[in-house]
Amino acid sequence: MALRDQTDMGGTAETFLTTHWSLIEGIQRQQDPERAMIGLLLERYWKPVYCYLRRTGCDNEHAKDLTQGFFHEVVLNRHLIQRADPSKGRFRAFVLHALRQYVIDTQRRQTTQRHIPPGKLVPLDVADPPAEIEAMGALDAEQSFNYAWKADLLDRVLAEVRDRYARQGMESHWGVLLDRLVEPVMGDRPPTPYVEICRRYGIKDETTAANMLKTAKRLFRSILEKHVRQTVVCGGEVEEEVQEIFGFLQIKRTD
Repeated sequence: MALRDQTDMGGTAETFLTTHWSLIEGIQRQQDPERAMIGLLLERYWKPVYCYLRRTGCDNEHAKDLTQGFFHEVVLNRHLIQRADPSKGRFRAFVLHALRQYVIDTQRRQTTQRHIPPGKLVPLDVADPPAEIEAMGALDAEQSFNYAWKADLLDRVLAEVRDRYARQGMESHWGVLLDRLVEPVMGDRPPTPYVEICRRYGIKDETTAANMLKTAKRLFRSILEKHVRQTVVCGGEVEEEVQEIFGFLQIKRTD
């Protein structure tokens, strides 16, 4: 992943509709809710679904076929969005439960191909497995689903941080965050020394650079909380989810 050019782990850096429960409830009242939501679900959930299926033992082509089948048969034909219930917790947990049941059903029938529309509902272009497949190591299928979901969430959060600083003409703040936190975590390497960061971005001294990092971390957390809030039901779950993401990044709570 070339973070200096983009922050895409497999999704895109564009701005999409959210999976906020209030949005889902609004779509449930529309005449054709599944088709209104299908684009969003494809963008946000095809990779976690695909990674889950790969970790259950499916090869690349079979996982793509099953992903197609899940979105066509369960999301669209079985009216998944109409059955979504905010009182039952996180939306991704709801999707994961539906996916597990779908896998069980297809294993029983062994007729997955029959349920894939000729036009391919899901626009998957997975000639090679996503990089996350290699990073998942010994994770089981459910852990892989959550790993892919978190990776995609972080892509969108980091892209928003980068774009926010670019719009404000504060690219050096993004550079400091990239060199001191993001690339070290993602690339498993030591943070760039502050003296080098000051030289690279024209920052007057190391104290200033350290303060810039604190500011960037606060922005990162704020944007992360905003995105997490779109996928949980109550405020208490936001902090739990944020800390889970920080654990995923192997960093401590920021100021």
